[in-house]
Amino acid sequence: MIIDNVRLYQPGGQENPEETYAVEFDGHYIHAIYPSPYQGNEPTIDGENRVLAPGFTDSHMHLLRYGLLVKELDLREARSFQEMKEMIENHYETLEEGQWIFGKGFNDDLFEDRDEPLTAVDLNDIQVDAYIYLIHEDGHECVISERAMELLAEEKEFERIPEAFKERDTSGNMNGRFKDTAVHFINHRFWGRDKEEAKEALLSAFPHLCSHGITGVHTDDRSFIGSFARLYEAYTELEKEGNLPIDVQLHHYSFHMDDIVTFIENETMRTGDGTERVTVGSIKIFLDGTQRLHTASMRNPYPDDPSKSGPLIYRQEEINDMVLYAARNQMQVAMHAIGDRAVEQAVEALEQEGAATHDLRHRIIHAQTLAPDLIERIAASGAYIETQPSFLLGEWDKKDKWTPEELLPYADAYKSMKEAGIPITLSSDLPIGSLNPMVTIGTAVTRQDLDNRPEEGWMPQEKLSVDESFHGMTIAPQYLEFKEYRKGKVAPGYQADFVLLDQHPLEVNPEDLKHIKVLETWQKGHQTYST
Repeated sequence: MIIDNVRLYQPGGQENPEETYAVEFDGHYIHAIYPSPYQGNEPTIDGENRVLAPGFTDSHMHLLRYGLLVKELDLREARSFQEMKEMIENHYETLEEGQWIFGKGFNDDLFEDRDEPLTAVDLNDIQVDAYIYLIHEDGHECVISERAMELLAEEKEFERIPEAFKERDTSGNMNGRFKDTAVHFINHRFWGRDKEEAKEALLSAFPHLCSHGITGVHTDDRSFIGSFARLYEAYTELEKEGNLPIDVQLHHYSFHMDDIVTFIENETMRTGDGTERVTVGSIKIFLDGTQRLHTASMRNPYPDDPSKSGPLIYRQEEINDMVLYAARNQMQVAMHAIGDRAVEQAVEALEQEGAATHDLRHRIIHAQTLAPDLIERIAASGAYIETQPSFLLGEWDKKDKWTPEELLPYADAYKSMKEAGIPITLSSDLPIGSLNPMVTIGTAVTRQDLDNRPEEGWMPQEKLSVDESFHGMTIAPQYLEFKEYRKGKVAPGYQADFVLLDQHPLEVNPEDLKHIKVLETWQKGHQTYST
């Protein structure tokens, strides 16, 4: 098949933006690129002078969780406790004793009829004897009912979760409110869907991804299905049924060393193994929490609460052992580290000789607060950094509350990392960040929110170029898959993953990048979206 009369754009590409081309693809791969108009005998599709660019790979998201948001009870629009209760009552036909009630996306900071966060006691107003689990909009907090807390009390493993992630009342009793790693534990224990439920949720999510030009994802889904084996089976069944329009890497979220050992002993596959579309990704480990909750681990106190600097979840020796064990068993590691103390812990583990960081291409997720010493050490270690520029949309004006003034220039320091030789990807952390890659790219280029604030961009010295930003969502993720010679470019021999855009990224004002539209998406030579 040949798409004729298209302009080409790709980061670092030599294509003349004023010229048109014809792209021939045979099966799943691009076969050749010709000047336009095409002079051969093969049938062609008129590209109508639109811009053909590589498809986007989102290297950090929670796809199953997003699909469940689309499919199940979504509380993101609730602006009061009363409104949330009504949404729950309308969603469930009955509210009975012993019933499980799940809801996602609430934000009680916005509730007009409450000044205090919801706790287990408050959920009695919904149903006294129900098992209720409500997860916060950003995924880092949850509140469960008193009945659900009775189940949690039976979980001996929960005692291993740091106290900083368990809220307590004035009497010292847990109040039903939990943070970060505790939330992931509760997801894993209480909210495991069966395979068919997971497939339905994923099917509801795929059209949204394809409409934004996404052709591949790396996703951490285990907490929402309970079992990596069941998760892998759900995705591969969708593939066999012809219902998987993207390539997927599946991470294995691990709570402790025992979890990693169990995975290694029970699964024969390692990073990169799998089917044509579904492969094993990384061992995922959380080292700290999030800045909003003061649970991201910082080397200095939080400016807005000097009594807190955020906990580390593991001792350094524990993380060192986890990384070494994973590396010895040919597993890539991805570590969530937002605060600079957590990043330092990750780097120390990756600097170990046996970690094989250069060979396995381990990654640090977020790294939102850095410093010159950490940038230098990350660069030397060979680690990749996964960034989420769309977080800046809602956080740029809060950074000074979380980060000491002298370190603000090293917060979300994309340009500094690039100049130091650190390979970075751009990603969404869906459903927390923006699904739209053009919003992600536009934010990395301007460091402004959707209202173009601040005027010059926040910490403008850290802006990326358009090419650098596209590189982070097209080429860079393929290195993490060890497929940089097969995916991420519009070139002969590369996978036929591409999009047609309504404007050329180098021809619009930076603040208009976010408005570029995906008109068509093609994955492995098949059209998965068209306006």
